[in-house]
Amino acid sequence: MTTYKKSGVDIKLADKFTEFLEKKSKAIGGFAGLLPIAETKNEFSMVASTDGVGTKLKLAFLLDKHNTIGIDLVAMCVNDLLCCGARPMIFLDYYATGKLDLERSKKIIEGIMEGCRQGESALLGGETAEMPGFYRPGEYDLAGFSVGIVKNSEILNGKQVRPGDILIGLKSTGFHSNGFSLIRKILDDKKLLKKYASRLLTPTKIYVKDINKLRAGLRRKRQDVLALAHITGAGIPGNLPRVLPKNVSAVMFTDAWKVPPIMRELQRLGNIPEADMWDSFNMGLGMIAVVRKEAVKTALKTLKGSVVAGEIVTGKNEVLLQ
Repeated sequence: MTTYKKSGVDIKLADKFTEFLEKKSKAIGGFAGLLPIAETKNEFSMVASTDGVGTKLKLAFLLDKHNTIGIDLVAMCVNDLLCCGARPMIFLDYYATGKLDLERSKKIIEGIMEGCRQGESALLGGETAEMPGFYRPGEYDLAGFSVGIVKNSEILNGKQVRPGDILIGLKSTGFHSNGFSLIRKILDDKKLLKKYASRLLTPTKIYVKDINKLRAGLRRKRQDVLALAHITGAGIPGNLPRVLPKNVSAVMFTDAWKVPPIMRELQRLGNIPEADMWDSFNMGLGMIAVVRKEAVKTALKTLKGSVVAGEIVTGKNEVLLQ
């Protein structure tokens, strides 16, 4: 039996560290940080998020395929901004390697630029660090920084969510950029890893256009999204409660959508418990929107392929799998 903890990742310990940070700074918490802009008479807030690609980079190294990993980098940052209701505006990257390889570096940056195009963000700058002896030959690390803006009256904070509201699931393109330490633990044979690697490298979906379209469609009906959750590390159980009030829970209709076949395939290969699957992977949904029941028809019509993934009930800020 393979679990995320056995692969070297302790989600509960990471949660404790996050709780420590939140106590140190009231500005920390949620999917992104917000700072009111005094010069706008506090009508707008600046929103910022930072992230990396994680051990998915190991697959890029293995296949020597670097043209899509930059899309993952942008996606992990801009999708978090969306959860606050923000409009992404600028992106910066940090790219560090032992010895600069010009052709490989061009491919990485081209991927970042494509991610910025999809994420409607300007690549404003970045840092390239050449650090001999620090990284293994052919390896590198990436970090991204996304900044956006939101009208304070339009900030998504989940405070309006109430029992009876509906969860709309936006499908993922696969594993996105999370759970790869567990995946590599399962596929510890290099030949087996290569067999799956090209499918695993499918870039993370960027939801900027989808969310813009969804909110515009709902607003035409005098409705709107109440909350958004980007489903990343810790899966739906770990991310959805972050945007819900403490007095409600989310019931997921687990038969309402099809879990990507590759996830079930790897579950069988690694003998992964079902609970660990839900705590490690997005299970086919990369973003979840909360809307009023009367907005469901418009939401589904606006976003083809989206599904009614669950509902909000009275509870204790947890996810219940049904």
